[in-house]
Amino acid sequence: MEIIFVLVALLLSCIVILVFLLLTAGIACIFGASFALFFRRAVWLLLLPPLCVLYGWIVGRERFVVKEAEIVSPALPETFDGYRIVQISDLHLRSFRGRPNSLGRVVEKINARNPDIVVFTGDLVTSHPDEIAPLAEILGHIEAPVYSVMGNHDYCPYNRWSSAAEQLEAVREVREWEARLGWTLLDDRNVTLERGGDEISLIGVQNISSMRQFASRGNLAKAMGGADADFKILLSHDPTLWRSGVLGATDIGLTLSGHTHNAQLKLLGWEPSRLMFRENSGLYREETASGLQYLYVNDGLGETMFPVRIGVPGEISVICLRRKN
Repeated sequence: MEIIFVLVALLLSCIVILVFLLLTAGIACIFGASFALFFRRAVWLLLLPPLCVLYGWIVGRERFVVKEAEIVSPALPETFDGYRIVQISDLHLRSFRGRPNSLGRVVEKINARNPDIVVFTGDLVTSHPDEIAPLAEILGHIEAPVYSVMGNHDYCPYNRWSSAAEQLEAVREVREWEARLGWTLLDDRNVTLERGGDEISLIGVQNISSMRQFASRGNLAKAMGGADADFKILLSHDPTLWRSGVLGATDIGLTLSGHTHNAQLKLLGWEPSRLMFRENSGLYREETASGLQYLYVNDGLGETMFPVRIGVPGEISVICLRRKN
């Protein structure tokens, strides 16, 4: 499927470039230039799409960057000032099949940041739980406590199952693997994080999306039940929940999401993922009746459909909580 998608994308890109060349050659001809000469000199542009894909496959997806963000809130208890959270997302472990050393580098970068906790905002697999076993030992080397939520791919809807029961068993296996890794899976529930006698609430919701093509399975009200700390953090795989159900409707100070991958493509500042997602990558904040509310959208580490990353390296986010600037 991924090969077919890449070939179709290359074909469409080459067609667009070819049409552009024909139009520009025609315009040049109007002004006295030779149509054939102009076309021959510019036809090399047809090599750009395959060269970009080759770069994204060999080089781009092997790049992992650490991005830092500071979240300032007067609701944060004093003892949590300087609390460090590493966020990772969208591993899509099929992406790392045959590339265990690459995943090992990711884990090394996580541990090198010495976080208080690590949060994983969904999509451990692409389509099947059998992606996990070959790489589980590497993920088990993450040193800090890990809290996670389910992403849309973790419900394994993109595989051909013989029955609904078989798919449910696959989802159970994904959850079971996260437990084996020692991760705390927050399925519509929350935990209290303590430090120096103070508390903050960490809330996890199953996938909820305002886009029809992605199934919504979570219950935010249930997830927030009993979360009564002054400062609350929400793990939500899909960032569209922030605007549709969090912003102004709750007192959640920080939402951490993934899902978009920033389309794994950024060219000359152009991000096609913005055509689908209002909040597609990085840090967002808005002042509401509940105070300043933040959203951070992680670009993910793996790939789906398009096994390349062009201008969008895999991301490890370091979120530092501050009581004041």
